[in-house]
Amino acid sequence: MTAAGRGAGHSRLSRFRRQPHSRGRGRSAEADAARWLAGHGFEIAAVNAVTRAGEIDLIAREGATLCFVEVKARGSDACGPALAAVGAAKRRRLARAAALWLARHPHDGPCRFDVLALDAGPGGWEYTLVRDAFEAL
Repeated sequence: MTAAGRGAGHSRLSRFRRQPHSRGRGRSAEADAARWLAGHGFEIAAVNAVTRAGEIDLIAREGATLCFVEVKARGSDACGPALAAVGAAKRRRLARAAALWLARHPHDGPCRFDVLALDAGPGGWEYTLVRDAFEAL
């Protein structure tokens, strides 16, 4: 699923670019991602869920499916597309973090790992959602 940001999306991209540190840029992008997911029928269950294995950007429900969502954002294409930033080490950390989160928050239904990429476009953010982007390693 891909959708181009328009109107408010341009100001959100500007806010992202104004952040002086990567942590602030990450929080800004995660807030935009949560808003976008909610607008596309997802129910946000947790933001920045922290476990001993690391942080999960967003945990959302799409119907009965629990989605562990990694958010990646790029304010320019200088470092390549945002989707390219989720490598094997990141996938392993996310899988461990999700297992620990599920140990404290049991879920009987299906689970999956999604990646939501936010790339800068002429009108603001361009969102690319990859459902079931990878399996737990």
